[in-house]
Amino acid sequence: MTNYLDFEKPLAEIEGKAEELRAMARGNDEMDIEEEAAALDRKADDLLKDLYSKLTPWRKCQVARHPERPHCKDYVDALFTEFTPLAGDRNFADDHAVMGGIARFNDMPVVVLGHEKGHDTQSRLDRNFGMARPEGYRKAVRLMDMADRFGLPVITLIDTPGAYPGKGAEERGQSEAIARSTEKCLQIGVPLVSVVIGEGGSGGAVAFATANRVAMLEHSVYSVISPEGCASILWKDSDKMREAAEALRLTAQDLYKLGVCDRVISEPMGGAHRDRDATITAVGRTIAAMLKDMDGKSGNDLIQDRRQKFLDLGSKGLAA
Repeated sequence: MTNYLDFEKPLAEIEGKAEELRAMARGNDEMDIEEEAAALDRKADDLLKDLYSKLTPWRKCQVARHPERPHCKDYVDALFTEFTPLAGDRNFADDHAVMGGIARFNDMPVVVLGHEKGHDTQSRLDRNFGMARPEGYRKAVRLMDMADRFGLPVITLIDTPGAYPGKGAEERGQSEAIARSTEKCLQIGVPLVSVVIGEGGSGGAVAFATANRVAMLEHSVYSVISPEGCASILWKDSDKMREAAEALRLTAQDLYKLGVCDRVISEPMGGAHRDRDATITAVGRTIAAMLKDMDGKSGNDLIQDRRQKFLDLGSKGLAA
């Protein structure tokens, strides 16, 4: 791993020293550094466990945004077969920040939708860093309509800092498109399950996550606004993002207690980016379990279940 977060700098030093020792010993049979390198590995493991056992909400935000964290395309490639992407909103354009199409999940035909941030500079620009424009949400509405018509479960993967706030997006009806997508989530008579795999930012996330079942990865976050945006509004100072992250209660653990999410998916020690395959496998198992929860339910039951879930939000936290 080459990208370390700010709070991981001590870990980077230890792991760097272990790698330097092993690099020095390569090709030199007389050097025996394995015992010393192993001691550094143990020290690094202990430090990693210590760091991740007491992550603050702000540090969880940093982990959720890690550039090497698996993104929507990684999950689609690993968990779904026969994926056929569908493009465009039949009105304006195709939004590359939203990927979606028909696929098979455990040999079951489904519609899969998600925000894609990209993995390098060019793809991040092409995907607009996962910030969807109105045409992205209208594409989602089109695909959910199709899923409802053909009786296909819908699986959504959430990873966005929020909907794109640019001038063109506002001119084309950004808020209306988000509202229509949220409304469509509530209307479809097929199972709808969502997983927050990184950031769940504002209405841009809710438009895909108004689901029968919502799961969150252990170090993902889900909030009405980013900590930086909240700090800028409340304190007029974006450097107060740590305080804002605490106040927003945006972690998976907080939201599970409040009833906003139904499951928290454990991540490998050190975050999803340290063992991408294990993370993707865990998400796949959770999606399968959430879909199984809805076996045998009629369309009307699914719609009522989904509506009641969101009408009840807040009551769990108030009772506590």
